[in-house]
Amino acid sequence: MKKQRTFTPAFKAKVAMDAIKGVKTIEKISSEYEVHTTQVNKWKTHGQKNFSLVFEKTDVDQIQKLKEEKAESEKKLYEQIGRLQVENDFLKKNLIN
Repeated sequence: MKKQRTFTPAFKAKVAMDAIKGVKTIEKISSEYEVHTTQVNKWKTHGQKNFSLVFEKTDVDQIQKLKEEKAESEKKLYEQIGRLQVENDFLKKNLIN
């Protein structure tokens, strides 16, 4: 049985961009990259539909916001750990005496 090939997103984008440019025919692109013409057409359509996502910053902004929230949360937790350690040490000293 023949193993199914997998393609990287970069490869798919390159093939789709060649198809979108329209300089070469789909058949020529298909033979050049050794990919079926149907697959080239699917990648081309997908690229055209989702091309606007390249220019959206929402994902980058959301990731940055999540990183900042995580850092702030970690800072609060470390402060709480420090306070609890001080209280624990104080209680240990007073309990022994």
